[in-house]
Amino acid sequence: MGSARIAGLGETIMTFKTSIIAASIGLLGLAQTAQAEDLVFDLVNRSSYDVIEFYASPVNVHSWEEDILGRDILESGYTVQITIADGRRSCEYDLRFVFDDGDVLERGGVDLCETHRYTLTD
Repeated sequence: MGSARIAGLGETIMTFKTSIIAASIGLLGLAQTAQAEDLVFDLVNRSSYDVIEFYASPVNVHSWEEDILGRDILESGYTVQITIADGRRSCEYDLRFVFDDGDVLERGGVDLCETHRYTLTD
């Protein structure tokens, strides 16, 4: 009888381990799916001024979210790869650029999935 219980317990432990492994694989799949949905594009500054702030908000959001550049700047003549990992499935974003001379440029409804690149010019 004792060995029957141990065998049953072993099967229960194996089932539990299998469930944990299956759940872990499922979570890894979700993480890869979320990563695959990140929006990545090149931001090219061909203007005469440095970009000191850059904002991108989905068109259905009616306020500017955080400055994507943070403490960095995008100097004139340079390109930076931007990754928006906000978990949304939106492709159309409103963009806001603040230049070092104080000028602000806003563009609405830019499809960043289509272009994979956004270029600023004078």
